[in-house]
Amino acid sequence: MASELLHRRGRQELDTRPRQGETVVPGGTGGKSLEAQEHLAEGRSRGGQTRREQLGTEGYQEMGHRGGQTRREQMGSEGYQEMGRKGGLSTIDKSGGERAAEEGVEIDESKYKTSS
Repeated sequence: MASELLHRRGRQELDTRPRQGETVVPGGTGGKSLEAQEHLAEGRSRGGQTRREQLGTEGYQEMGHRGGQTRREQMGSEGYQEMGRKGGLSTIDKSGGERAAEEGVEIDESKYKTSS
């Protein structure tokens, strides 16, 4: 009973953060409540699995590779590399931008403005 109370209290606390625009469930971006974020994440995951089944593993990997190539063409190679540096610094707790600032790593975001 005590663990159920703790569980319920924890969910209530987590539920207030999405209302302020924070994502608390990976893949739940855009949900305005904890439950909404859970449903979004589950649907997105299931959608990706379905697409992989349709294309096969190789086709699905190729699709991801083409998406990366397209993004590199949009940003230019220099900007794409800069974005990768920033992404490589990210951890579960902190974004790449936060870690770069903490560690004094220079990230030139002007390099990755899209050239449409």
